[in-house]
Amino acid sequence: MADLFSIGLSGLRAAQTNLSITGQNITNVNTPGYSRQTAVQSTSPASFTGAGYMGSGTKVTDVQRIYNQFLTNQVRTTTSAAAANLAYNMQIEELNSTLSSTASGITSGLQSYFDALQTAIEDPASLPARQLFLSEAEGLAGRFNSVHEQLSTQNRFINQQMTTVAQQVTRLAQSVAGYNDAISKAAANGAAPNDLLDARDEAIRQLSEYVGVTVVNQDDHSINLFIGSGQPLVVGKEASILQAKPGLSDPSRLDIQLVSGNSAQDVTDLISGGELGGLLRYRDDVLDQALNALGRMSLAIASEFNQQLGKGLDLNGQVGSNLFGDINSPEYMELRSRGRESNRSDASLDVRIDDTSQLSTSDYELTFTSDTEFTVRRVSDNRVLGPFDLNAAEGEPGYAVFDGLDLTGQSGNFLSGDRYLLTPTRSAAQSLSVVMTEPQQLAFASPMASEANLDNRGTGNVGQPLLTDGPQPLDLARLQALGVEFSYADNGDGTGVLTSTSPPLSIDVTLGQPFSWEVDGHTFSMTLSGKPLDGDSFSVDFNSGGVADNRNALALAGLQTKQVLGQGEGARGFSLLDGYGDLVQRVATFTAQSRTETEANMAMLTQATNNRNSVSAVNLDEEAASLIQFEQYYNASAQIIQVARTVFDTLISSMR
Repeated sequence: MADLFSIGLSGLRAAQTNLSITGQNITNVNTPGYSRQTAVQSTSPASFTGAGYMGSGTKVTDVQRIYNQFLTNQVRTTTSAAAANLAYNMQIEELNSTLSSTASGITSGLQSYFDALQTAIEDPASLPARQLFLSEAEGLAGRFNSVHEQLSTQNRFINQQMTTVAQQVTRLAQSVAGYNDAISKAAANGAAPNDLLDARDEAIRQLSEYVGVTVVNQDDHSINLFIGSGQPLVVGKEASILQAKPGLSDPSRLDIQLVSGNSAQDVTDLISGGELGGLLRYRDDVLDQALNALGRMSLAIASEFNQQLGKGLDLNGQVGSNLFGDINSPEYMELRSRGRESNRSDASLDVRIDDTSQLSTSDYELTFTSDTEFTVRRVSDNRVLGPFDLNAAEGEPGYAVFDGLDLTGQSGNFLSGDRYLLTPTRSAAQSLSVVMTEPQQLAFASPMASEANLDNRGTGNVGQPLLTDGPQPLDLARLQALGVEFSYADNGDGTGVLTSTSPPLSIDVTLGQPFSWEVDGHTFSMTLSGKPLDGDSFSVDFNSGGVADNRNALALAGLQTKQVLGQGEGARGFSLLDGYGDLVQRVATFTAQSRTETEANMAMLTQATNNRNSVSAVNLDEEAASLIQFEQYYNASAQIIQVARTVFDTLISSMR
């Protein structure tokens, strides 16, 4: 009789345990990361009787969570990839809108700028037309300033977000370390602490939203977490700290450091995955390139227009002055280099722009190997340039000129081991400004004018000379003394010779083709066409009173299509509009790719989550069925006890 009672009681206990587990599953249906649990039952040891072995009921041997490590890992890795692409996509969508906008973009500003120049060319003496061009120049500079500011705002946002993410990573890493400790202690009792394991897995999943991690299981049921290329974030119950600190080479950009004990390691270039990886990838691959491309364009505009205006005369008969600020002013150069805090010397490095057409969109890392010698690593392709020597003269090996940059003439006392970050184009767009204040100062006229002698017997036509090269700035008195009187000698085959006695010149000429000559360091270009005869003369003199002259303005207009960018290492180059168009196109392409990757990663995350949930998540329909099943189980077990009681009562009654 006691056996029957024992069997019924064991069934009651098992049914009660199953009901409790089912209730736990139902109440945690919305708990993030919860894995449904189930009881594992086995029969109690049987007892031998004369008739054989008799069972003694059942017992619950374990409470297991329904869990698949592979599916959980899939959720974690797809979460990391989706978060990285989402963070990247949010930033690049904003950049794409900024660059392609007609209201704030550069394309429409450049078009208006050159349209206003064309209006001034049609009437070079018109002050309103000149003022319109001057106003459009200010508007163009304002657009460059505005776009640069929006990109700088993105950089500041990334800095703030990196700080927040680093704090969240540290918090979650400490949480995982705490779970490791609790799980190791609980598992020592011989059973798995299911709820703690679920909580730890959920903390790791949340951690994957911020940074990609590698999980390594340990024998004591703890796990170790690593980031980057194997840098330890969590080891057992010890957690490292992730923090965002101003970069050693560029304090305006935060770097990520992993602090373990008393040592800190820079892991910025090692991190991938998660929101942090997406932000870093966007900053390195897109934002920096956009800032540099924008800065290179602004430098080219300022340099090319200032140089061309410097080759002309304004309405007051004076040599041309700068329309935009000098690209090699001390204020500009101060923004182009920054020494590391660890440098032994405090010398600053002056980076001059030698040729904007040779500029790249890369940053550079410069390292001194001695007090005067250094090498340069171009960040974009990791190519090492040099070695260079500050004492080398022009034409000698090691002359410090490369990629359109000029590092000669330094005055600082540099020491071996000093390192500098060069960002020659990064900040240029924010400094672009118009310094010309009066429209009369626009040098639309060429400094020299030519004419044929009225007594010439032939029909030779002489074109107007253009100044192609000369000292900067031009000297008005020197220009006024550069007059030349040419005499023509015909060869009879469409060629001839132009000669001059003061200065002594002899120039071979092909009719209809440009030819050039140099006087006092000034180089001019001109054409001779028609049919000049022997003895015909042509004069070139200072262009006095050239109010209606627009030849230098035409040369300015030619800069719209002239290949003034990207000529480094023998490349063909491209125009200003093409340069900005290329930037917009590349960003648009990256944006389209990002959208596709984001959609694909979100779909993969949804699929991985569904796969995991199909195994581990709580299904209320199934749990409701289990609730009815275990209720019936409980009632049936109670009925066994009731039967045993009835039998026992009958037995007692029969013995009275």
